[in-house]
Amino acid sequence: MTQPLMPMATAVWLVDNTALTFTQIADFCQLHELEVQGIADGTVGTHIVGQDPTTSGQLSQEELDRCQADPDTRLKLTEDDVKAVPRTKGPRYTPVSKRQDKPDAIAWLVRHHPELTDLQISRLVGTTKPTIQSIRERSHWNIQNIKPQDPVGLGLCRQIELDEAVQLAAARREKAAEKAPATAEAAPAVEEAEATPAEEVAEE
Repeated sequence: MTQPLMPMATAVWLVDNTALTFTQIADFCQLHELEVQGIADGTVGTHIVGQDPTTSGQLSQEELDRCQADPDTRLKLTEDDVKAVPRTKGPRYTPVSKRQDKPDAIAWLVRHHPELTDLQISRLVGTTKPTIQSIRERSHWNIQNIKPQDPVGLGLCRQIELDEAVQLAAARREKAAEKAPATAEAAPAVEEAEATPAEEVAEE
């Protein structure tokens, strides 16, 4: 299903103005249910202005009423005459109003998820490796004013994207840990093999 314009803002409006379930809203806006719950709890999207999908023609009032009456149904986006071009892979676009929040998000990720690589953080937040490195080393020009904040709450990435990145990093760490004992066991064997000729010469 095509995602509505401004999905997070649409979700904020639906949470505040309808009786739809978190599941219905998450499905329509293609968000994680935890993100929708965070909106309802006031921990996510507090700075986002709600966007009414009925005024923009993305959702009819009849469709909204139908799904509010039955929690098992799912909202259907009104098809536009002109199809939107799907987004291709590339650098994540961040609105100008949110770009000042990037250092705070990077600091939060570095602190709470040190297992994430610079590349993963760059993809999540839409930043550069030098910026990430400067925050890791606390050499960023504005380091004194940077306050770690959850990038999901700032609207810079989705909860499901963060979860996937963390799971990938955890799997990579487990593989590295499995290889470490094997390397450690091989080292003494090599040392013993190298020492044997010298010992034999000494005995003769």
